[in-house]
Amino acid sequence: MYKERILTGDRPTGALHLGHYVGSLQSRVELQNKYETFILIADVQALTDNFNNPDKIRKNIIELLKDYLAVGIDPKVSKIVLQSGIPQIAELTVFYSNLVTVNRLLRNPTVKSEIREKFADKNIPFGFLGYPVSQAADITSFMADLVPVGDDQLPMLEQTVEIVKSFNSIYGEVLKVPKPKLSKLPRLVGLDGKSKMSKSLGNTIRFADTLEDVKKKIMSMYTDPSRIHKNDPGHVVGNPVFIYHDAFNTNKDEVDELKELYTNGKIGDVEVKEKLFIALKEFLLPIQERRHSFDGREDYLYDILQEGTLFARDVAAKTLNAVKDAMKLIQYN
Repeated sequence: MYKERILTGDRPTGALHLGHYVGSLQSRVELQNKYETFILIADVQALTDNFNNPDKIRKNIIELLKDYLAVGIDPKVSKIVLQSGIPQIAELTVFYSNLVTVNRLLRNPTVKSEIREKFADKNIPFGFLGYPVSQAADITSFMADLVPVGDDQLPMLEQTVEIVKSFNSIYGEVLKVPKPKLSKLPRLVGLDGKSKMSKSLGNTIRFADTLEDVKKKIMSMYTDPSRIHKNDPGHVVGNPVFIYHDAFNTNKDEVDELKELYTNGKIGDVEVKEKLFIALKEFLLPIQERRHSFDGREDYLYDILQEGTLFARDVAAKTLNAVKDAMKLIQYN
């Protein structure tokens, strides 16, 4: 029996990318045999800013599931769960909404950042503003001990901890206080040198990209802007190409040599990028081959999703019953 439980997941708004891998996917694969693992496909939360495009969400559920299986998530070990199939999450979201203020939600750094990206007109849907509350319901529905996250998602987990502590202080020690499980490389910079790889910024390398597309993206990567000529000394620290080498190039001797040559102006950006493509090709090719093996097997993929969701529903029902008992709510069984 597992001693601790993990809850993690993604919104099905597009194919996963290398930033997701270093952010939490790698941790999920490594930890799934050590912890009871639930991986949530957050389709309800995805609708908070895609409410007028439900077909996009429906299609991406399957694409997301393919990505999970391709990188090594084992459905026989990890329970892959569809959020909309767990009605208990919606009920808990309503209860928790009384434990947090609108001003506190607006101060959440992750929420503030996404509002700037997606709602320049300030017409923010109620559902979007409240999705940290929904995430708290996700995590507590399964009484998760640990939540694998990148450092950019820490404010969301902090919000969950606040809600849990507030609930427990009012109603008694019912809910577990979750802890973050940070990956080795919490965040991967975008191809354009921006703070992080993001679908909305278009600066990603996706698992679904062809190798030809991957090469084009790598060759156009942002490098050292102060380096004008091939023989100019270059900067390695903060250089996206070398950040990717450190993350994905398993030949560490080669990486060290490239850094020395680059620092001394003895190698050009093109060659460093070509070496990166070779390393990424070696990393991505088996993932892409596994991903393609699930093409045309939607029935199999939906069966995986149904099995995980039905199992998770029973777990969430126990949590909801405990919450309602603590809140002195009348229950009809």
